[in-house]
Amino acid sequence: MSRFVSAGKKLHDVQVETGVLLTNLGTPDKPTAGALRAYLREFLSDPRVVEIPRLLWMLILHGIILRVRPAKSAKLYESIWTTQGSPLLVHSLAQKDKVTAQLAEQFAGKISVDVAMRYGNPGIVPALKKFQQLGVKRIVVLPLYPQYAGPTTGSTFDKIVDEILQWRYIPSLHFLSSYHDNPEYITALANSIRESHAEHGAPQKLIMSFHGMPRLFLDRGDPYYCFCHKTARLVAEKLGLEKDQYQITFQSRFGKAEWLKPYTDDVLAQLPEQGIKDVAVISPAFSVDCLETLEELEVESRGVFMNAGGEKFRYIAALNDRDDHIQALVSVLKPHLQ
Repeated sequence: MSRFVSAGKKLHDVQVETGVLLTNLGTPDKPTAGALRAYLREFLSDPRVVEIPRLLWMLILHGIILRVRPAKSAKLYESIWTTQGSPLLVHSLAQKDKVTAQLAEQFAGKISVDVAMRYGNPGIVPALKKFQQLGVKRIVVLPLYPQYAGPTTGSTFDKIVDEILQWRYIPSLHFLSSYHDNPEYITALANSIRESHAEHGAPQKLIMSFHGMPRLFLDRGDPYYCFCHKTARLVAEKLGLEKDQYQITFQSRFGKAEWLKPYTDDVLAQLPEQGIKDVAVISPAFSVDCLETLEELEVESRGVFMNAGGEKFRYIAALNDRDDHIQALVSVLKPHLQ
């Protein structure tokens, strides 16, 4: 029996030429301790996510974390869960539908679009197998992390390659690793900020809070920190902001190691005593709203700021399936679809 898998199709019979795969990090299937345990086990077992010697980390993960954290995380997920399911998945599916509609108009059914999660469901492997069965000649993968990072984008690449290594026919593969400075993405972010300011008034300071990362990753060469700063600078320039009108911060720390600084909650706790009592917060690293935005920023960070003496706090939603965001994603994809 061959070790390589074939779709059993002849290329001249193929109707769909290109498979487009949009990916995101993932979500548990349900907001329960059992579902969180399965999700966290897969996520935290990835060596791209945790760079601690494997044997030591497996002992910590299975001996402590997976015994304690799932129940706590389940309560947080339950607080943001919708009647349609996980917000991250709901928004991702909406993005898929809109990207599909735009590409169908331009490429007349030659493209199949799917969405998959690096961890959890719907998974990357089933999506790739569907493309293989269609006999596509080209696969374009767009991880929806605007700023490349090893634990997100890099890990997605690992999963893609692990599957395709087993295929007999390997189609052209276009893996898009970052779009942190794409002009249409920057415009969409600026538009969302302007709309918030028009509705709620301009704040004293705009906080651009990016997902955190262990400082060690930056020291070892991960460009994420630099890409975050470039995104923030371009957005500020688009909005005409002076340096004292915005600040870059990092959220979502885990463990005791030093992470990228400054920390979002530390900054929010300090601003009121500096006379900054009116802030707006946006998280440009997230293409869709999820636990880290809807609970961590909207609820926890709001509480930190208001308890420190803040008076006005508003969270500016992720771009989700805004039309200008969909146009930005299509602009990233199109050069690789011809």
